[in-house]
Amino acid sequence: MERTLLLVDDEENITSALVRLLRQDGYRILRANSAAEGLVLLAQNEVGVIISDQRMPGMTGVEFLGKVRESYPDTVRIVLSGYTELDSVTDAINRGAIYKFLTKPWEDDLLRANVEEAFQHHEMKMENARLARELQQANQELHNINRQLEQRVEEKTREVLRNLHVLQVSQEVLEGLPVAVIGIGDDGVIAIANRSAHRLFSADGTLPLLGETAAEVIPAELQGCTCRKPGEKFRFRLADGREVDCWCSTMGENSPSRGVVLVIDADVPAVNER
Repeated sequence: MERTLLLVDDEENITSALVRLLRQDGYRILRANSAAEGLVLLAQNEVGVIISDQRMPGMTGVEFLGKVRESYPDTVRIVLSGYTELDSVTDAINRGAIYKFLTKPWEDDLLRANVEEAFQHHEMKMENARLARELQQANQELHNINRQLEQRVEEKTREVLRNLHVLQVSQEVLEGLPVAVIGIGDDGVIAIANRSAHRLFSADGTLPLLGETAAEVIPAELQGCTCRKPGEKFRFRLADGREVDCWCSTMGENSPSRGVVLVIDADVPAVNER
């Protein structure tokens, strides 16, 4: 980034001497012979450091730099004047309108060091401002991400509640069916069993079917239904004389589950009703 220095002094020989001294440090140097001309150059250029004489016709250096502070607060402002004018700039220094007060005549190396320090100060201010903007942008992006996550959580929560409601309704419908419904996974374990299924295969209706191996609780005659063509109706006579109609369908068409569902309709009352 190019360092631009503005020199403001009504004495041409002063600005010329400063240019000869400071040109060796690689600065882009602008010159103005009055405060008004300095304001014009500031409007046209991005300036980092300003060195202004205090005693100028029309507007003093303090007045000029006070205006600069209002319009270009990021600039680093230096007054160059004699010892006798120190009192007139002290208040401006205290108010922050002026960064430093350098005296005439100046010592070359000291002046160069102060200008270098002023540019470092300016660049630090600009870097801090850049980091502050990036931090603000990052915070805004983080806020937006958090808001999106909150919305997704809200949507997912509503979806879970809807699914839970559907599941509850489905379970209620399943329990109220007058036929026995049993779902058997690929591992042979019963994953679904409604109330009618418990009544059909339990003497007192309390035999826990869920989690049981189907081969241990379902009569062999009905187990053969799982090998039949899905959707077809088959009639079986169980060992106890009961006749049942059985339908078999495959699980997994609309869900990740795998296995079969048996729907069994008995022609005679369940054993606990005899």
